[in-house]
Amino acid sequence: MIPHTAMVLAAGLGTRMRPLTNDRPKALVTVAGKALIDHVFDRLAAAGVKRAVVNVHAFADLLEAHVRRRNDLEIVISDERAQLMETGGGVRQARPLLGDDPIVVCNIDSVWEEPSGAAIARLARGFDASQSGARLMLAAMDQCLGFEGAGDFFMDAQGVLSFRDAMPRAPWAYMGAQIIDPRIVDEEPLEPFGFMRVWRRLEAQGRLHGAPLGGFWMHVGDPEARAQAEARLAAAAPST
Repeated sequence: MIPHTAMVLAAGLGTRMRPLTNDRPKALVTVAGKALIDHVFDRLAAAGVKRAVVNVHAFADLLEAHVRRRNDLEIVISDERAQLMETGGGVRQARPLLGDDPIVVCNIDSVWEEPSGAAIARLARGFDASQSGARLMLAAMDQCLGFEGAGDFFMDAQGVLSFRDAMPRAPWAYMGAQIIDPRIVDEEPLEPFGFMRVWRRLEAQGRLHGAPLGGFWMHVGDPEARAQAEARLAAAAPST
């Protein structure tokens, strides 16, 4: 079943993207002529998601006006003008808007290719909330750009994840999309915190799972990565 609702994490300050974020939120930086948040919205809509909860902070009025132009998704705003809640805290604050059914959670600085069809739909089809609190979409380390780490996770044959920790490298990188049981944040205090805190708890319980993206991932975290992503998309675009 495809989740009805997604949470789109769009409230970040975008400091690494300056000067492109001097007059707009990171979510409205364009890649190949399309705002980052619209790249994500397009993937969600193509997968069958109907509703997106979007958190806002920097340039909140500008972002709200932009997202409300969408007519293929119901847009709901989670207002973080008063305090930036980070990734986990953003989901925790938006909890009353999310319901108790599984949801998709997406960052807005990821653009990806889908040679095998809607990756979010495939991610959702393999999610079982009775066995897993979160299922993360993962990019192979040789299928990404703009990611400067040495990998995030190891994944076993059943899709159970373990962190790289002290190992020098790992084969999989989290690429900014996951499906979760939203109740996994209910025991967290209402404060700013990163999602890593929740993942660590789930890993210890054997309830953190992953799935391969099955395509190329572009982490658009700074102006150089944006230029690289635009070059790749231009090269892949059909000639007219």
